[in-house]
Amino acid sequence: MQYAQLGNTGTYVSRLCLGTMTFGGGNSAFSLVGGLTQAEADRLVGMALDAGVNFIDTANIYAAGESEVITGKALGAKRKDVVLATKAFGRMGTGANEVGVSRLALMQQVEASLKRLGTDYIDLYQIHGWDAVTPMEESLRALDDLVRQGKVRYIGVSNWAAWQIVKALGISERRGFEKFATLQAYYSLAGRDLEHEIVPMLEDQKLGLMTWSPLAGGALSGKFSRETKANDGRRTQFNFPPVDVEQVYDVVDVLKGIAAKHGVTVAQVALGWQLHKPYVTTVIMGAKTEAQLKDNLGAVDVALDKDDLAAIDAASAVTPQYPAWMTGVQSDRAPGTVRDWSEIARSTF
Repeated sequence: MQYAQLGNTGTYVSRLCLGTMTFGGGNSAFSLVGGLTQAEADRLVGMALDAGVNFIDTANIYAAGESEVITGKALGAKRKDVVLATKAFGRMGTGANEVGVSRLALMQQVEASLKRLGTDYIDLYQIHGWDAVTPMEESLRALDDLVRQGKVRYIGVSNWAAWQIVKALGISERRGFEKFATLQAYYSLAGRDLEHEIVPMLEDQKLGLMTWSPLAGGALSGKFSRETKANDGRRTQFNFPPVDVEQVYDVVDVLKGIAAKHGVTVAQVALGWQLHKPYVTTVIMGAKTEAQLKDNLGAVDVALDKDDLAAIDAASAVTPQYPAWMTGVQSDRAPGTVRDWSEIARSTF
């Protein structure tokens, strides 16, 4: 297993993180993405730990809290050996305040998560989404209090825009609050939007990046292509996250060729591509079976060369957005180079 520094902290986590969205929820909508029993989850957690994984991510909303319960029981005495992350934001009941990241909600939800996980502390506590109602400073102060109380070690955020994260970091700097150490965000070869604004922000602010759904809900698993439309799997039942199907087919065609070249699977190449990105701290694996987990774990051993990476990048490339493309036009500051607008116009437009 490979390990990386968690953002700007002194803690190291495995490059592959075990996601637990597949744990529990057998009688709910979560059965579409998992529905695993305690015994099945025990085996997956054991496999991951044996492979060197020391990072596990869950959330209060996964299977209405059942995922946290199963995760805590699966870890047992090995709790101290892992960096355990969970999240809060989603609705956990019918009450008016059982949702969001107000001070009231966070204080209630952290206690509930601690109880379900069977632990005295959470290593990484994350805001799971953007709360348009609660003042940002209220949430940040509450998170800072949780760190000072020893219930939380580090804090992070998920599914926020770059400007929202930078604003929060500015408030924390000004008020002396604990700062976000990480961002958990969707990133895959079927969805590279993160690269427009968020990745430059992460690199500048030195935040760690945890990527979720790296196989785009199974679209990059190798089961889907123009020739063979898979009639099973998670994506056929739960079409999320949204993808451009034609682009996915193009990407998968390239991945198949590279997988054959290296004697690995399409999924391993898709995960390995992310592990080659210096701004990716850890890739979250969400397995339903032992075979899937074993395959995902093998991604750390996939060594892609520059030609492989170039081919993958070309097939999945995102179109630069303003102001990024304008910055590129204006950024030629090489010594001895003089460019006028007529030259720029001829070469760019």
